[in-house]
Amino acid sequence: MAHQWRPKTGDGNTLPSVHKVSFSDSSSHKRDSGRPSSSSNSRPSSPAKPPQRRLQSQHSWSERQDSRNLQHINRRSEALWQQTVVSPSAPQPKPFLIYHDSFLSLLGPKPTLQVLIDDPRAPYFHEAGVFYPPTNTLFITSNRLEDPSPDAVTTRNKTIVITKLEFFSPTDFTRDKVRCPERCYMAKGGTNYRDGLILCAQGSLREPSGLIYMEAKRPHKTTTLLNNYHSRPFNSPTDVVVHSDGSIWFTDPIYGYEQGFRPKPQLPQQVYRFDPSTGDIRVVADGFGRPNGLCFSPDENTLYITDTDIIHGDGSIDNRRAATIYAYSVHWEHSAPFLANRRVFAYADTGAPSGVRCDVFGNVYSGCGDGVNVWNGGGMLVGKIQIEGGCANFCFGGNGEMWCLGEHKLWRVQLGTETKGALLGI
Repeated sequence: MAHQWRPKTGDGNTLPSVHKVSFSDSSSHKRDSGRPSSSSNSRPSSPAKPPQRRLQSQHSWSERQDSRNLQHINRRSEALWQQTVVSPSAPQPKPFLIYHDSFLSLLGPKPTLQVLIDDPRAPYFHEAGVFYPPTNTLFITSNRLEDPSPDAVTTRNKTIVITKLEFFSPTDFTRDKVRCPERCYMAKGGTNYRDGLILCAQGSLREPSGLIYMEAKRPHKTTTLLNNYHSRPFNSPTDVVVHSDGSIWFTDPIYGYEQGFRPKPQLPQQVYRFDPSTGDIRVVADGFGRPNGLCFSPDENTLYITDTDIIHGDGSIDNRRAATIYAYSVHWEHSAPFLANRRVFAYADTGAPSGVRCDVFGNVYSGCGDGVNVWNGGGMLVGKIQIEGGCANFCFGGNGEMWCLGEHKLWRVQLGTETKGALLGI
């Protein structure tokens, strides 16, 4: 008898008939074909050990066949979800991997992926990714670059460069280097703030780490917002986000210490909330291997935090460690926000989830080892934007535009015009 298996969408509706998979459970007929009918009255003349051994052998053979059938079903199911979920009327675009039909509406009718810059000289496109709409300017921080100058001794002869791209059209832009003052030592993650942006300054062996405000327009004046936790130095702040109440939330792993340009840590690896209006700084979450990216859901009722403990600052990789996005409920008590109900939201199957963002629909995007992975609000992986070499971070522009940071390459993605980042909503 032939069995038909029909996949279902996340809301329980059966997918169209083009997704139907049929296979024949012929192995069960083969198992029974060599056995006497259950209605037969014939019995062996001597029910001794040989027939018992034969039954055991038949039972073992049956288990092996069941196992083969299960493997066959799993292979067919896996192939279905990874290859043929998209209906023939909407062929799957090559750089985009679709796990659920809901990803199609995010991609729009003509999604594209293109390389804007390919610079083999150095990994200039690593972190931050902050788009400033008033001047159509994108700010990006590099990975660690060699710096032989005497001033770089406190950063182990490493430096980080801030690149500024000013766009006149999607592919017409100018590229410039921001001359960052000393207090922006080893800048990393960033976010929009007032008339500029906040950068995470990781510091050096001499300079403290903390949060720096930089004006978006020349001469890019900077102001230190925070550089200690009640006199104790931070480790090396990595990513930052601003709540609608004006408070600033950021992660503080020990990557700077592991990479040799920060002193021995004096604080655990935690997540902080800083209120510039009152000066209050407090810990809101702990218990991470390496806290990294963070973002709020569109309604700000959920905070997503990535843990990239799988990769340490010395470059070592241990697949037993976390490559996880955690979700927290934002709960208010005594007019103050607290994080509650920590739960695993998603686990990256390739590399580590570094930067994380939400769109206006509540979908969660994260830069991983194979590109940008996209989950819906329920934690279902709905699709991937496949990028050669992976993508540590990215950011939304306007009208479905996205820039992905691939170290030596800067990628531009065009999604559907209704797919907007929750941070800017443009």
